[in-house]
Amino acid sequence: MANKSRLNDLGEALPTHWDESCDVLVVGSGFAGLAAAIEAKNAGSSVIVIEKMRGYGGNSAICDGGIAAPDTPMQRERGILDSAEQMYTDMMAAGLGLNHPALVRTVAENAADAFRWTIETLKVEYKDRVDRFGGHTVDRCYTTHNRSGSAIVRGLLDKARELGLKVQTGNYLQRLLVGADSRVRGVKVRKGYIYPDPRSGTSRSIRVNQAVVMATGGFSGDIPFRSAQDPRLDESVDATTKYSTSGESLKEAMRIGALPVHLSWIQLAPWACPDEKGYGIGPDFACYIALPHGIIVNPQSGKRIVNELGNRRERADAIFRIGEPCIALTDTNGVARSGYGMERCLKKGIVTAFDTIADMAAHYRVPAGPLKETVARFNAQVKAGEDKDFGKPIRDDSGTIDTAPFYAIRLWPKVHYTMGGALINEQAQVLDLAQNPIPGLYAAGEFTGGIHGACRLGSCSITECLVFGRIAGRNAAAEPHMEHQAL
Repeated sequence: MANKSRLNDLGEALPTHWDESCDVLVVGSGFAGLAAAIEAKNAGSSVIVIEKMRGYGGNSAICDGGIAAPDTPMQRERGILDSAEQMYTDMMAAGLGLNHPALVRTVAENAADAFRWTIETLKVEYKDRVDRFGGHTVDRCYTTHNRSGSAIVRGLLDKARELGLKVQTGNYLQRLLVGADSRVRGVKVRKGYIYPDPRSGTSRSIRVNQAVVMATGGFSGDIPFRSAQDPRLDESVDATTKYSTSGESLKEAMRIGALPVHLSWIQLAPWACPDEKGYGIGPDFACYIALPHGIIVNPQSGKRIVNELGNRRERADAIFRIGEPCIALTDTNGVARSGYGMERCLKKGIVTAFDTIADMAAHYRVPAGPLKETVARFNAQVKAGEDKDFGKPIRDDSGTIDTAPFYAIRLWPKVHYTMGGALINEQAQVLDLAQNPIPGLYAAGEFTGGIHGACRLGSCSITECLVFGRIAGRNAAAEPHMEHQAL
């Protein structure tokens, strides 16, 4: 234990007394943080997990539970040919090649193992189907049985508790404490913190003998910070994430020298509905029913605007260019082919049913004649087996839009995911401005940058969080033990 105050290289004094200590400290209790904590504990380190909110899971607990993995038994059973190389290629293409290749390869090559880990170790159950979300070239996306990330969070929490790990909620990270050797030696927190009051709780210090793992998510909720990166994203643009995704931990890492990358690449959810706040329930209908089995039209012209199964950046930009919410529509056969229900969306009024296309046009004030022509043209291309207008894949389960009732939802992008963050290497070490590892500092999940480039493919977030969370936990636990060394 430190017995005297000593200034670190940032001009701050390390505590003369530490309120608590551990080998590995994990900041954040979502997919990445809990995966890191489990791996570090399994490696023999003592672990503390802190979470600023009073509940567990962060945005991980409210996402739709989609995870991507190549070359899995579920794919092979269905005759789907896939590989880590193909997943890598798809991720790089969506990211416009801005992705850091080594990081993308790490995700793609470890995705199948992470997926298997959720099944075998975490006992997560998935729907008996393989989907293709926008931007993927093959079916490689799996959805939890309850269509929510909460199923994976519960599996992680159960495993953590089995190992004797506890999440200390209401603990807000104030400072990363750096020693004179430039190594992260501990943290200062507000214990008993109540969001968003920075004065709540009491100040405590935690000594870290091996490493800190940052897994606090992105900065979607920090409107000034995100709008500084993209001026379009002011207070008028809603977000699908929790309000608490405020990015203060990323700024703290930047304060001690972490290299930020791709901060201006902020993903907008093209399947979000403006008729509800936050993530809502509309994406269930849009993602799983309307977009795979229907079309998106411009309400001003009644014409299609984009490949409905293109990547998120392409679709969000296409809707934004229209300048008002667009309409996604399908028919009763599309609903049946999807295998998903939409009762909640209908009950809440997010999705509306119509007897005819003309009724739909009147409701949304879309020119009826052009809308009918658009539907007829799309139907003809489905029958011909090729979408010559936008290149939407015509699949075995594709069908025409011609059977009442017809269903529609309004779409307007919301801030969904921040591709930018602290740059890491393949070992999950946080890099400084010279691209050298900051000793004793690791990171995983949306806190990081460099993996997705300009656009994240749907269902790759959970994959990324688990892959790099596990890597971060294992490598943090392999750091030299500093307990008996002078600070």
